[in-house]
This record gives sequence, C-alpha cells and structure tokens, in this order.
Amino acid sequence: MSDVLLTAGTRKGLFLGRRRSGRWDFEGPYFNAQAIYSVAIDTRAGTPRLLAGGDSAHWGPSVFHSDDLGATWSEPVRPAVSFPKDTGASLERVWQLHPAGPAAPGVVYAGTEPAALFRSEDGGESFELVRPLWEHPTRSRWEPGGGGEGLHTVVTDPRTPDAVTVAVSTAGVFRTQDGGKQWSPSNRGVSAVFLPDPHPEFGQCVHKIAQDAGDPDKLYLQNHWGVYRSDDSGANWTDIGAGLPSDFGFAVAAHPHRTDTAYVFPITADADRVPAGRRCRVYRTEDGGRSWEALSAGLPEREHYGTVLRDALCTDDADPAGVYFGNRNGELYASADDGESWELLASHLPDVLCVRAAVVD
Repeated sequence: MSDVLLTAGTRKGLFLGRRRSGRWDFEGPYFNAQAIYSVAIDTRAGTPRLLAGGDSAHWGPSVFHSDDLGATWSEPVRPAVSFPKDTGASLERVWQLHPAGPAAPGVVYAGTEPAALFRSEDGGESFELVRPLWEHPTRSRWEPGGGGEGLHTVVTDPRTPDAVTVAVSTAGVFRTQDGGKQWSPSNRGVSAVFLPDPHPEFGQCVHKIAQDAGDPDKLYLQNHWGVYRSDDSGANWTDIGAGLPSDFGFAVAAHPHRTDTAYVFPITADADRVPAGRRCRVYRTEDGGRSWEALSAGLPEREHYGTVLRDALCTDDADPAGVYFGNRNGELYASADDGESWELLASHLPDVLCVRAAVVD
C-alpha cells in the first residue's frame, strides 16, 4: 500500500495525515484559527511542494508553501497574490491553487475572490494577474453566487500549457487556447435554472469541473442543478445526471487512472443542503455518466447531514486509487480501493473546506 499525504483545510486550520504501511497518523492544526480554502500538492519536481491558501480574520488572506511535507511553512515577505492598484480591487480569498501540467514546470495558478486568475512561474511564491480575463467584456455582468464571486476551479491541459479552463460562480466556464490572451465563455448545454433564460452564453453557477484521466478533452461538471460531461474540452456539454438521487451538489472528482470514471456527492437541493435522501453516499460512474452506483460500504447508515463542499472530494494517484472526502460535520473519510469501501479517519474537526491527497515517498 502506497504512502500517502492527505491534507484537510478546515474553517480553523490545516490538518495533515500520513499513511505509512497502511496506518494513518494526523497532525495539526497548522495556521490555527485561519480558514484554509485551498491546498495544492505539487509533485512535479523531485520534492513535493505544499501550497495553502489561508484566510486570517486579523491579517487577511495569504499563500504559504512548504517543501518538507508540512513540517515548516514559509510566507513571502510581500503578498504572493495581490491586485494591482489600478484594478481598484482587493483580495478577499484564494479559492484555488492549481499546479499546471508537466508542460509548464513551475507554473501554478491561483483562483480568487473577486473572481480573477493569477499565474505564478516560481512554484507559487509570487503571482501575476491574468489581465485579459479580469478585463473580459462580460465581467460587468458577472454576479456573485451564494458564497461570493469566486474563481474556484482551474483545469490545465497536460498536452499544452496554452489551454486553460476556469469556472466562476456565477459566471460559468471560460476557456483560453492561447495562454490567457483571449478567453471565451464555454457553457453550451449547461443550464442556469435561476435565470429567465436558462441557457445563456454565460452566467451559470458552475460548482466544480474535473478532467478525465484517460482523455484530457473529457470533462465532468457539477452544476447548481445538473451534472454534465464534455467530450470536446468544454465546447459542448451533455447532461449525465440521470440515475443520481439528485443532480444538485458541489463536488466532482475524476479517477486518477481509469477513463470514464468519476465521483460525485449528491445534495438534496439548493434550499436543503444535506446529503440526498439524508444518506452519506458517494456515487461513481465507470461509463462516462451513462450509469451511476452508490458507494456506501463503511459509510454511516443512519440519517446524515454532512454537506461536502466543492473542493472537499478528491482522489490520489495510487493504484488502486484512494478517494477522500470531508464534510461540514468535521468528518474525514477515505477509501483505499477506488471507493468500494470506506473508513472514518477523523471526526469533530472544524468544517472541512478542501481535501487534497497524493502519493509521497
């Protein structure tokens, strides 16, 4: 069984778990009393780098990094992510930290609130605003979602560093094919049921996007009502929510090795944000969304109210794959066999906001 590092960002700090020889040990919290909305584990270089987006009620938001698996942390002297003065904006939160693919070593993206994309070329120590997206002609008509106006998802194409897909609540999906110089809305087929026109060019409340392991052009999308798949890098989307107890939810994650395999955690409704049917269940598709199966072995059987947020479901890169999720009840669950069976790793944590995991030596 592979050694794994598991990170859980919570409302009150970061917790780190290590699995060695099949046994889990946890440490933390790091960044005590800070809300950790984003974590990344960058394994592209020989030594993994951890990145954490913290939010202190006193000092404000910041990005920290560690090159010793969390034993020590560094913070840049100047803020790693900050808006240029001419924008008139100030950073409220770092929603996403995403290491780009192997074609772009050292590049890390940050998604923020207000909704913006920042790019780093030094492993996440300093970032620069991607101005063409910030200055997009549709921006004045973007509206904040219930959690604010955040750019919360970044997907990069492993074949080329110039193709990047982002998701914004509630502006929807935007794509660039030229390294960020030009951006286009990419929401064809995704609904916005809360608008008079349910199929606008932009304005959808996309909650999360995951990229298929075997086909980078295949994407899975969890919407504010609706689960979708794209087979053309997001140019068109097809509804694949049939067979789920609810197609409302926040999280979606792809299997790290198997094509057509993805995981979601259905929520009853936008007005009733508890697990669908009040049952703690992860749903998996192994055929690109044509069918879904509930994965429940080891999960609570009684009524359950733990909501899983958009970044609180993930997979690692082990084989068989580890699958992990945390919820707002402060529970952290793990599967070491592709989701077939689960164990409770921790309970009574603060609200779990984000979960990330990777195989480490």
